[in-house]
Amino acid sequence: MSHHALDWDYTRLAPSYSYRPRYAPRTVDRIVAACGKERPLAADIGAGTGHLTLDLLERHCVVDAVEPNEAMRAIGVERTAGRGEVRWSVGVGEDTGLPGDRYDLVAYGSAFSTTDQPRALVEAARMLHDRGWFACVWNHRRLDDPLQAEIEELIRAHVPGYSYGRRREDHGPLIERSGLFTLVTRVEDLAVHRLPVDDWLTAWRSHATLQRQAGPAFEDVLRRIDELVRSRAGDEVEVPYRTVGWLAARVRR
Repeated sequence: MSHHALDWDYTRLAPSYSYRPRYAPRTVDRIVAACGKERPLAADIGAGTGHLTLDLLERHCVVDAVEPNEAMRAIGVERTAGRGEVRWSVGVGEDTGLPGDRYDLVAYGSAFSTTDQPRALVEAARMLHDRGWFACVWNHRRLDDPLQAEIEELIRAHVPGYSYGRRREDHGPLIERSGLFTLVTRVEDLAVHRLPVDDWLTAWRSHATLQRQAGPAFEDVLRRIDELVRSRAGDEVEVPYRTVGWLAARVRR
């Protein structure tokens, strides 16, 4: 997260973030395995309410979680308590406040796209030791799914010019151009999340991109999504996602 990202109203969205889907397990496995250690030291930047933090802790990482928003961070602290060795602190993607030349992994779970990316890459490279790894991941709804296609059509009908911004871009060339990383690799896997309809609709309230572009129409769009999903699903809904990310090794100094 960057100072620019602080303009987004994450405080209002924080309570619904915990309802978002977890990242595809095999993608996280691959990221952690790259470190080649039993207990990698990882920095989770823009850690939010702790989604990726939990994934890293479950794979025996020691985690420094950095999150600028107080409401998000408070939920993250609560969710990760007793789940492993984790320290929470305040910082942003371009100025984390964490020590340099130390980490096995610097990771961004859905947060890299909210940063000044060239500066965030410099900061990540500073934090990593010479054999360290950078990773950024996002969860994308699969828009080829019939229900997701209907939701997408609904959103675009009520939010003209709606765009996902940088989160669905190919970040590989940017990482390579920085000259700070090598072995840049796209990592991805599919996951289907089956969950109560109420929980998934709550998760929509965490959709900062939609909230920012819909403006005053945000609540009306959410109401229409609610009506559509309830008309198509029963008590539970299956939501197909694709976890997409990039993994890169720090260039040795």
